[in-house]
Amino acid sequence: MVLEGSPPIKYSKETGEVKHSIGEGNVGIDIGTRTLAISSKKEVKLLELCPEIENIEHEKLILSRKLDRKRRSNNPNNFNENGTIKYGVKLTWIKSKKYIRTQNELREIQRKQACIRKQSHEKLANSIISLGNRILVETMNYKGLQLRAKETTKNKNGKCNKKKRFGKSLSNKAPSMFLTILDNKLKWNNIELAKINTYKVKASQYNHIEDKFIKKELAERWNDFGEFKIQRDCYSSFLIMNVKDNLEEVDKNLCLKEFDNFKELHDKEILRIQNSGINLIGSMGI
Repeated sequence: MVLEGSPPIKYSKETGEVKHSIGEGNVGIDIGTRTLAISSKKEVKLLELCPEIENIEHEKLILSRKLDRKRRSNNPNNFNENGTIKYGVKLTWIKSKKYIRTQNELREIQRKQACIRKQSHEKLANSIISLGNRILVETMNYKGLQLRAKETTKNKNGKCNKKKRFGKSLSNKAPSMFLTILDNKLKWNNIELAKINTYKVKASQYNHIEDKFIKKELAERWNDFGEFKIQRDCYSSFLIMNVKDNLEEVDKNLCLKEFDNFKELHDKEILRIQNSGINLIGSMGI
C-alpha cells in the first residue's frame, strides 16, 4: 500500500507542542562502528548505537550452532573427515522438521532484530534533529571497514594481529543505515545532512587551542589539555560542529567561543555515563 502526501504532524497530548520539531544551531556528529558522539549548544552525548540488539545476538548464536549440528547429523555424507563440506560434487541436503522449525526461529529473531535496530535509529535521529538545523558529520567508507585487512601486521609483543576488522559491528549496529534515516528526516524539512571533508578537517587530530594537528594512536581515547581531559569522540564532534561553511576547515575562533559551554556539558555527560551502571564499550575509554 502506497500513500501520497506528507506524513501527519504529531503533537504532544500533555503540552500540545509539535513532536520532533527542528531545533536551531549547529550539531556535530562523530560516528564510529558502534558508538556515536553528539555535540551541540544544548547537549553533549556519548552513546552506543542501538544497544537493545545486544541481547538478541546471543540467541542468534545458539540457534546457528543448533542448525549446524542438525545439518551435519542429517547429511553426514556431505562432509569430509575433517568436517569441511565436499566440493566438486552436486550435494543433496536433507532438512528435517526440527531443522526447518529452528531455521524459522532464527529468521524470526533476525526480523525482530532489524525492526528493533530501525526503531532505535529512528528515535535517535529524532532527538538529534531537535538539537539543531545544521547537522554535520564525517564521511566514512563503511564498505572498506567491512573488508579483511590485506597486510599481516604484528603487535608490540610480536604476535600477528587478526585480519578481521569491523564487519560484525557494522552488521549489528548499521551506522550507515542510521545516517540514511537521519538524512531522510532532514530532507522532509528541506535540509541536507552536511558531510565534511574528513581528510582536510582531521577532527581526531586537530587541537584548536594550540592550532595544530597532533597524531594519536587509536588506543588513546582522551585528549590531554593539561589541567583537564576531554573524551576523544566528544571532542571530535565538537570540532565537527564548528566546521566552516566550506566543510573543509575548523573555525578556530568559534571553537574558542563555544569551548567553555562544551566542556561543562561534556563533564556532565561523562558523569552521567559513569553513574549509569551499564556495561560500557571499550572504545569509549570510560
